[in-house]
Amino acid sequence: MHGTGSVKFVKTFHPFVDKAESLLPRLAEHPVTPARLVEVVADPNAFQGWAVQEAGTVEELQTRGFGKGDSFILDFGDHQVGYLTLSLDTIEARADSPVRMKLTFGEMPCEMAEDFEGYDGWLDRSWLQDEIFNFDVLPGTYTLPRRYTFRYLKVEFITPARKYKVVFPDIRVTAVTSADVSQVAALPESIPEELRDMDRIAVKTLQDCMQTVFEDGPKRDRRLWIGDLRLQALTNYCTFRNYDLVKRCLYLFADLRLENGAVGACVYEKPEPAGDDIYLYDYSLFFAATLYDYYRASKDEEALRELWPVAYEQILLSLERLDERGILKDDPSWWCFTDWHDKLNKQASAQAVLIYTMKRALSLAERVGDAGKASFIRRQLKIVTAAALEYLWDSERGFFVSGADGQISWASQVWMVLAEVLDAERNGELLDRLLTVNPEIRPKTPYMYHHLVEALILAGRKEKALEQMKAYWGEMMRDGADTFWEVYDPADKNNSPYGSNLINSYCHAWSCTPAYFIRTYFS
Repeated sequence: MHGTGSVKFVKTFHPFVDKAESLLPRLAEHPVTPARLVEVVADPNAFQGWAVQEAGTVEELQTRGFGKGDSFILDFGDHQVGYLTLSLDTIEARADSPVRMKLTFGEMPCEMAEDFEGYDGWLDRSWLQDEIFNFDVLPGTYTLPRRYTFRYLKVEFITPARKYKVVFPDIRVTAVTSADVSQVAALPESIPEELRDMDRIAVKTLQDCMQTVFEDGPKRDRRLWIGDLRLQALTNYCTFRNYDLVKRCLYLFADLRLENGAVGACVYEKPEPAGDDIYLYDYSLFFAATLYDYYRASKDEEALRELWPVAYEQILLSLERLDERGILKDDPSWWCFTDWHDKLNKQASAQAVLIYTMKRALSLAERVGDAGKASFIRRQLKIVTAAALEYLWDSERGFFVSGADGQISWASQVWMVLAEVLDAERNGELLDRLLTVNPEIRPKTPYMYHHLVEALILAGRKEKALEQMKAYWGEMMRDGADTFWEVYDPADKNNSPYGSNLINSYCHAWSCTPAYFIRTYFS
């Protein structure tokens, strides 16, 4: 039985970490200068109630003097991940004291307009990007030590109060990524402009999340999560083609498992690689699916054979949660992610994830020639699939149900389609019914919308898949996304699973998959 409490980490061996470290990428650097001066104003018709208006040119900063109480906001024109460099000088007099400034970095206009001191979310306030700096010597050029993630930069002057004023001969950010943009092929000219824009934003989302690992979000949490990795890797294979970065991440997960052998949900990279203590039922299983996808893309036999035992172990551990019927036990002792939805019961979707990943593990077992394990997986697959049909399929209602109350959700149907529990024709009929009935427990994140689109494509409903992409990611674009976001609810645009939209990640790994769909199915 697996919980979410404190769990010791595997400490006995680290050969896979050593392999992962040998694959540490070198980051490409690219200088970016700000595009314009802006102001952020209240506007009830704008996304989250804030609109951006042009307020001047960047060249003004070279001659316009700033002192105590002054401020300005820079727009860098696009989302950036990197290191800020400021060149400061004085006019009217020499600097007779340090310059003291507050710098606030934001991905979205709300971060420029709303007071961080009023933040009351449940993630730590330290993720909000604001700093107070003293610059002792002017003229001087300073590169700030921290990496920031932002499009907008607000500069507020606490001093100087007397004599001299401050000007800025130069402001720039050195953007960093391990993505090689030269590997991204141009889309065919036949692709409509809306999909071109969607692809460009999705590629940029992935690019900014590709650092020395596939980060889930470069502002927050900056960690390697396996649910995000799986979707990032799929998009990477048809864009940047950085197979070594996927391989590095798989080796980290393989070596930094929990004490019972389970792959943890996420990994910390610094100061040295270490696993977290979070166990998520579905995320652990996704190790096998991610390895399956990696092998299909790379044909890396060595990695497959080294990592296959870890993938198989995740199947064994996950099967321990079955009851005597072959159905996952649904009680407070487990944690499965599926989607950010407080009311979503996850029993049925988790059963489907188990079936989905077992099918991929079976393919891996056959590839490595492990007949015994392949036979075992094949027998267990029949049990869990038959149980899903007998106990979770409600023929009268025409949906899969989940939990003691027989909940009908989008997630349960989508994952059962992806697991191919029904045949292709019935899968299509199920999704047609889902879109018509529109159950209340809907997808809440781009992560769940990815799986909805994927299920529609699998069931032969490509046009409906495209409609969902345009309705969801397209609406995000209309709301001003320059990279795609962690959370987006068109009906509640301040929605946050953390109690405040300020802490949301507005460049998030699991949102990058429109590029995968466009390049794989619509080009």
